[in-house]
Amino acid sequence: MSERPTKAILRVLNGEPVWPLPIWIMRQAGRYLPEYRETRKQAGSFLDLCYTSRLAEEVTLQPIRRFGFDASILFSDILVIPHALGQDVRFVENEGPKLDPITSAKDFSRLADELPLERLNPVFETLDRLSHSLPKETTLLGFCGAPWTVASYMIAGKGTPDQAPARLTAYRDPAFMASLIDRLVVASTAYLVRQIDAGAEAVQIFESFGSALPPALFDQLSLNPIRRMVEGLKSARPHAKAIVFVRGGGAHLRRFAEVGIGDGLALDWTLDPALVLPTLPASVATQGNLDPLALIAGGTPMEQGIDHILSAAKGRPHIFNLGHGILPETPVDHVAQLIARVRGA
Repeated sequence: MSERPTKAILRVLNGEPVWPLPIWIMRQAGRYLPEYRETRKQAGSFLDLCYTSRLAEEVTLQPIRRFGFDASILFSDILVIPHALGQDVRFVENEGPKLDPITSAKDFSRLADELPLERLNPVFETLDRLSHSLPKETTLLGFCGAPWTVASYMIAGKGTPDQAPARLTAYRDPAFMASLIDRLVVASTAYLVRQIDAGAEAVQIFESFGSALPPALFDQLSLNPIRRMVEGLKSARPHAKAIVFVRGGGAHLRRFAEVGIGDGLALDWTLDPALVLPTLPASVATQGNLDPLALIAGGTPMEQGIDHILSAAKGRPHIFNLGHGILPETPVDHVAQLIARVRGA
């Protein structure tokens, strides 16, 4: 019998209710922190920050030092996968990621057949460093993007409001889309396995663009690829834990739970936990889901949002988090107030 975990996040992912709720927040190492902005200046480009292990470790540790979250998530980016596969990826200040679009079989042929893991050694070094530098009670999370979300960037060459270029490609050239998704499933699974080997205790799969998919495409482009990734990770590393976050995938949440995709399911802010959580098996761990704008607003909206989640989640295995990433304009003192209220419940 495996040893029972002592870290709060891992206990929840094992299906155990923990109170007060453990807490971390998506993008907790980021632009809302002044110390992050200072470190970012040292790095030069954003990718240099991701690939400089000493600096990536530093920004990962910053929110832990300041707030003592129960989990620390690797500082990196979901686009390191296409970058490692050979696609040109760059980050433009105030504009976001720019990629040379992959839109045809000819473009696809320029990608590596298999993920060259050595290109991502700086990421694994960051995880190794964090496994030694984090407080002993803090869970170390790795992550990657889900294939549909990553493919959307690869096809459009940038973020788009409704992922129209990728959706249109899925309709016009389903064989090309299937090949790209398959390549990303295999690459992303290998990447997550290596993250676990480097020290991550659990991983989160980010399907940030799930809301763009119509029902006719959802299973083949989101649910099934994520299922294959989780199954591949568990087959290679049975002890690994996985959280699945499908933004805008609320209609499919119960299906993910019923077929056992992931140890934890994250809720975005559009879902009411008081309505959703009772529909899920009691043993399924969940995470979320305060509106990031309520955190910016602070005061009564934030407090009411927190209390609603706490009331809905009490007695269940749940991790307190936002319903998406923390925004750069978030007041730092609001984050401190959030943590105090969750832990003082």
